[in-house]
Amino acid sequence: MRTLRLAAWSLRVHVRGASVVAVLLLLLAVVSILAMSTGSALSPGRALASLLGYGDATADLVVHRFRAPRVLLGLLVGTALGASGAIVQSLTRNPLGTPDLIGVNAGAAAGAVFMILVGGAVLPGALGCGLLAGALVYALAFKRGVGGTRLVLVGIGVNAMLHSAIAYLLTRADLYDAQNAKMWLIGSLAGAGWDRVWPLALTLVAALPAALLLSRSLSMLELGEEVASGLGLRVERLRLALLVVAVALSGVAVSVSGPITFVALAAPQLARRLTRAPGPGVAASAVTGALLLTTADLLAQRLPTAGQLPVGVLTGVLGGLYLAWLLRRAAAGSGRGWRSR
Repeated sequence: MRTLRLAAWSLRVHVRGASVVAVLLLLLAVVSILAMSTGSALSPGRALASLLGYGDATADLVVHRFRAPRVLLGLLVGTALGASGAIVQSLTRNPLGTPDLIGVNAGAAAGAVFMILVGGAVLPGALGCGLLAGALVYALAFKRGVGGTRLVLVGIGVNAMLHSAIAYLLTRADLYDAQNAKMWLIGSLAGAGWDRVWPLALTLVAALPAALLLSRSLSMLELGEEVASGLGLRVERLRLALLVVAVALSGVAVSVSGPITFVALAAPQLARRLTRAPGPGVAASAVTGALLLTTADLLAQRLPTAGQLPVGVLTGVLGGLYLAWLLRRAAAGSGRGWRSR
């Protein structure tokens, strides 16, 4: 850890963490350029030239109209899921505590399915129900504060109820609407347009800086409520603010892409292992999430399957394998980085 000083300002920098983030950003740029040329006759060089403003008319049409929205949406969704996963895992002090598990994503999915079936606007419905689900979990888990274990247990119950509600809605829908809803529930970046990119981009502009500013306090909160209170933190107010940020990030991400699994679970854990830094590592988790989702979408487009594979299918398979590995490590008593309440 080094401290950089500039006039009246000082900034503590974790050297290894900053180096890892820089390498991940470089890999993300490479994967993004490759994704720009996937599914077309463009070479990566022509795609890069088009992005820099030196492309021909054909390359500009393919890149700016069809490829760039999908790649950018993957970057933004992965960033939002990675950051929200890091926040929730740190709050609950549980590597399985993610927005997928505590019902936020299921709430957004239920709202989206309802809007699909009634012919309404999917994005506001999904976002509104995701926020309501987060508020419900917080209210039910609140008992002289919100403990991490209690938050996870209540979230699992709410998550199960919401999935039952989704199943009921699908049974009441006609075949065409039910098929559209099921496709959305898989999670996909296909057919992405700029109308899906801008809501998430604006949310990230507002929520991600807030998450980064609160991350130092979140590191102290990981030491325990008593220690955090002794250091002068208003624990419950901080926890509520962090949950609002995490719910907003994951809710908007799900509303534009569907409930893509695995990213919010794995990105924070991989970021911790790569950076070896204390604290939640929100920035590293966000970049890791973007790289994971963009790479998974690139692989999903290039796999030799009948038709294009939705990225949610691939991340679900990878997430299941990763979860099995994580549970095996926990059973062997090797989860050194986590403490129980």
